[in-house]
Amino acid sequence: MLQITNASLGLRFRRQLLYWIFYDGGYINASAEGVSIRTALQLSRDPNGRMKVSNVSCQASVTRMHAAFGGTFRKVYDFLSTFITSGMRFLLNQQICPVLYHAGTVLLNSLLDTVPVRSSVDELVGIDYSLLKDPVASTSNLDMDFRGSFFPLAEGNWSLPNRAVEPQLQEEERMVYVAFSEFFFDSAMESYFRAGALQLSLVGDKVPHDLDMLLRATYFGSIVLLSPAVIDSPLKLELQATAPPRCTIKPSGTTISVTASVTIALVPPDQPEVQLSSMIMDARLSAKMALRGKALRTQLDLRRFRIYSNQSALESLALIPLQAPLKTMLQIGVMPMLNERTWRGVQIPLPEGINFVREVVMNHAGFLTIGADLHFAKGLREVIEKNRPANARDPWPSSAPPSSTAAV
Repeated sequence: MLQITNASLGLRFRRQLLYWIFYDGGYINASAEGVSIRTALQLSRDPNGRMKVSNVSCQASVTRMHAAFGGTFRKVYDFLSTFITSGMRFLLNQQICPVLYHAGTVLLNSLLDTVPVRSSVDELVGIDYSLLKDPVASTSNLDMDFRGSFFPLAEGNWSLPNRAVEPQLQEEERMVYVAFSEFFFDSAMESYFRAGALQLSLVGDKVPHDLDMLLRATYFGSIVLLSPAVIDSPLKLELQATAPPRCTIKPSGTTISVTASVTIALVPPDQPEVQLSSMIMDARLSAKMALRGKALRTQLDLRRFRIYSNQSALESLALIPLQAPLKTMLQIGVMPMLNERTWRGVQIPLPEGINFVREVVMNHAGFLTIGADLHFAKGLREVIEKNRPANARDPWPSSAPPSSTAAV
């Protein structure tokens, strides 16, 4: 709601009249006093889940108006000033509400159309930011409940059941607070898992030299039993998530748990690969969230790492010497690739030209909140002019409400 009371407006007109040999030219400097405007926007969710201005109520009045005339027949206009200013006040009263109605239902909605609702994150995964219900306005806050769910692009209708804790927002030091539950991050990792992205294969020169030598020494007994044509074949190290990773958010921090299979094999040219071993890897990553501009970014760090055999405890003991080299390989070769992708981030739904500044991240039990202020990187007029519909240049013919909405 916007309410303006006892304001003033300054208007300047240029007049020019030519009737046969009669010519009049000059100006009119007018001022309106006691201007009162009360307008309210009704916000709702449209069928696509986008926030829209569904209606604009308006009351406007101008109490007094004065005019100063200049030019050829200034004295005549001064004599008729009472009649002229009354007419100008009447017309001005009729103009305010139609302009505000057009600004809300057309121009402001064209700005809201720039908010991404359902878009692709990359070539594999998309994100759905549609509203779940109409925005709720109170005396101090505007609350919006977004879906906040990732999905594989190949399965556009897929959705992960939301069993996460409902976030609670109570802070008020920043202009905007956005809450992300564990569901937000779980849906992202589930989507990438279903898209087949959570796997890595290193063959030949891609395997670090020291690790290659260690693996060949570890499985020397199995290698020497193979045919000579296979013994010197390139080594293959394959990691593949066996289940979608899961995110856990606590006041102490955010962790991501990953379980993957690790397969070691020889890959002779033009022959089937020969598997040397298969093991299970459990890893725990710490995740640090940051908001930059409009992007939610994540920095991952490997904290815990364990490999074991799903065949026997004795084989698990034999894998202990591989723990440190494999962990080093993950830290040097895999984590930079993950962080290169996660640091690019995912866009938060904001209109064009508006960014977050002065961000602060707070962890809670089951969710985290990011508070920020808003910075207008572009002028609203510039964004609206760029995105307004082509047929919305004139506010009065098509989008104006009935003139009775203006209190004359």
